[in-house]
Amino acid sequence: MMQDFIHSLREHNLKATPQRLAISAALYQNGHMSIDALYEELIRKFDSLSLATIYKNIHIMIENSFIQEVKIPHAKSVYELTKESHSHLVCNSCGLIEDIAVDLAPYFKQHPLKTTFKIEKSELVLSGFCSHCQNS
Repeated sequence: MMQDFIHSLREHNLKATPQRLAISAALYQNGHMSIDALYEELIRKFDSLSLATIYKNIHIMIENSFIQEVKIPHAKSVYELTKESHSHLVCNSCGLIEDIAVDLAPYFKQHPLKTTFKIEKSELVLSGFCSHCQNS
């Protein structure tokens, strides 16, 4: 698995530093994580790790399209490994975030907006209650 991260980081023109490998592994294992959650997990492995180092690495990894930011309304952003276009479901109660295969590009092709604005990217976050919170 670690060799896959090393290869993937290099494909994105990133050095495979121990911190970037740890960020990659944490995101792979947990899916969506905030900077604070990443820091809490990584500080156990790197006792001298600073929050600034996490921010710096996240920023560089986003610039190189290795990870992406998921902006959740009324909450801190979370980060995930970059993958095919998708949207997100967010539980209003427990905060669970799940991926959902919804690509809006075909919709915009069939339903052109009545504007001259050119859409390059669309992000959709749907909120509600996960099955666990519905049953609680």
